[in-house]
Amino acid sequence: MTDLLSTLTPASGLSAVWQFLKNGGIFMIPLGLASIVGVMAVVFKFITLTSGNIIPPTLAEKVIHFEEYEARHQEQPILQEFTLGKSSLARLCAVAVKHRGKEEGHITHVVEAAAREEAVHLYAGIGVLDVIVIIAPLLGLLGTASGLVVIFQGLGETTDHLMIARGISEALSTTITGLAIAVPCVIAQSYFTRRIEIFTARLESMLTDFAHLCQQSGKKS
Repeated sequence: MTDLLSTLTPASGLSAVWQFLKNGGIFMIPLGLASIVGVMAVVFKFITLTSGNIIPPTLAEKVIHFEEYEARHQEQPILQEFTLGKSSLARLCAVAVKHRGKEEGHITHVVEAAAREEAVHLYAGIGVLDVIVIIAPLLGLLGTASGLVVIFQGLGETTDHLMIARGISEALSTTITGLAIAVPCVIAQSYFTRRIEIFTARLESMLTDFAHLCQQSGKKS
């Protein structure tokens, strides 16, 4: 085994990969495109689905202790940060502050409406992963079916062993590639969905308290 590994070089590895892809036939092209789109979606979610873009820790602390800042008349910088709207928490708090002094039910309603729009942004890209998870194995199965057709064409009175071997190679290569693309996308999809659920739960908890605070502070003013 060690001797076998020692004979492998980067050049031979790339050659083996290229030969594997070549054996997959024409269905490797859409599978390759699917893998590129999947990688782009994963990178996009890693960039956008961060605490800084959704619930910045420093801003979260200010929201939790907003009543104390207000008692010391130091809330203006925080309100300006809400207005800038650089995070989901800031934008939703800005909506609550805009309706400060009104009934808590009204504030909660408008914040929930804004939160639904924010949820659309949070889930952006997840739909792409959903599609990749579905179509990648299906494209692999199409390649498998195509390979089986080639195999059956090679069978006959004069068996074409070369054609049979090419069909088997095509069938196995596309199936493996389709599954290799789908599995990481399923893992990434589950991870991002869970992360969104955690962020959503935290936002809901913080904004419920903040909506009540906005009602009370509006009455005081």
